[in-house]
Amino acid sequence: MASTFGKLFSITTFGESHGGGVGVIVDGCPPRLPISIEEIQADLDRRKPGQSRITTPRGELDEAEILSGLFEGETLGTPIAIVVRNKDARPSAYEDFKDVYRPSHADFTYEAKYGIRNWQGGGRASARETIGRVAAGAIARKLLRELAGVEVLAYVTRVHEIEASIDPGSVTLEAVESNIARCPDAEAAQAMIDRIDEARKDGDSLGGVLECVCRNVPPGLGEPVFDKLEADLAGAVMSLPASKGFEIGSGFAGTKLTGFEHNDPFTVEDGRVRTKSNRSGGVQGGISNGEDIVFRVGFKPTATIRKAQDTVDSSGKARVLEAKGRHDPCVLPRAVPMVESMALLVLADHFLRQRAQVGGS
Repeated sequence: MASTFGKLFSITTFGESHGGGVGVIVDGCPPRLPISIEEIQADLDRRKPGQSRITTPRGELDEAEILSGLFEGETLGTPIAIVVRNKDARPSAYEDFKDVYRPSHADFTYEAKYGIRNWQGGGRASARETIGRVAAGAIARKLLRELAGVEVLAYVTRVHEIEASIDPGSVTLEAVESNIARCPDAEAAQAMIDRIDEARKDGDSLGGVLECVCRNVPPGLGEPVFDKLEADLAGAVMSLPASKGFEIGSGFAGTKLTGFEHNDPFTVEDGRVRTKSNRSGGVQGGISNGEDIVFRVGFKPTATIRKAQDTVDSSGKARVLEAKGRHDPCVLPRAVPMVESMALLVLADHFLRQRAQVGGS
C-alpha cells in the first residue's frame, strides 16, 4: 500500500479508523524549526469529528502525542512521529457491513485488491486516516511561514447546488471559521448549513467544492516535466477520501476562452515581474510564477448513508442496506484543513527541493 508521500519533505501515515490509533512519521523536516504541540493540535481540532451538528457525532478529542523528532520545542532534523489514539471507536456499529458492500464505498475494491478488508469503519479507507496528513501539514505550515511567509487557506465555495461568491485574494481565516460550513460568504453559508441539515435528517448526504488559495509562494517551485507543481497538487488532493475533481486557475472555464482572452499579460511592479490577471492560477509551465496559487477540489456526497440502497454481499447475494454508524452528511467543512494540509505538504517539499537546487540556506 502506498502510504508515503513526498520526496525531501516526506510523510508516512499509519492506522485504521477503529484500530488503536492513527498517525504519521514526518521525515526531512529541517532542524531547529520551532513547533509546539498546540500548533499541531489547532489544525487537528479543525479536522476532528463532533465539532458541529453537520458533522459526524463521533466523540474523538484527537489529541496528538509527539513521540520523536522534537527537543525543547524545536525539530531535531530526525523523523517526527505523531500518534492520535482512537478513544471512541464502536466497531459493533459496522457489523452490518461485514459481508455487505456499501455502494460507492471502498468496501468492494479493497477486498478485490487485498482479498481482505477491515469492515470496522472502513479501515484505511476512512477519512480518519487523514489525521496524520493534517498533523504533518501543521509542521509544513510552520516551515513555510517561517522560511518564506507562505499562507495557505481553503474554504467551501459550493454545497450541492448552493454556490458562494468569494474573492480568493481577500478571504481571511476569520471569515472561513466564522461559521460551521467554513464558507466565508455568510448568506451562502447559512443556506449550506440548512441544506446539509435537511440531508442529514433525510438520511442522505451532499457533495460540493472547496477552493484553496496559496499566498506568497515564491516563483520557481515545481519540477517539470513529471513533477509539475499543479500535477503534484492535483495528485495530493485527489488522494483525499471522496475527492473527485481538480482544477487550477481558470480550470475548465478557461476552455471557453481564446488565447488572447486567457493569457495573463506581464507587467513590472516595484521591480518585480507580475501578471495583470491570474487565469494561470499561479502556475505556468508547471512552475510557480509568484502569483497566488488558486485551485478547486470537488468532493462527492458521503457514500455511507441511512437511506435504503440496493447492493450485494460477498457471496453475490442481492441485499438492501440501510447503513448505521456515525458519518458526515457532507465532508466539505471537515475537508477544509485536509486540503490545506495536502497543499502545504506539496509546497514544503518543492520549497526544499528548490532550495537544495539553487543552494539556499
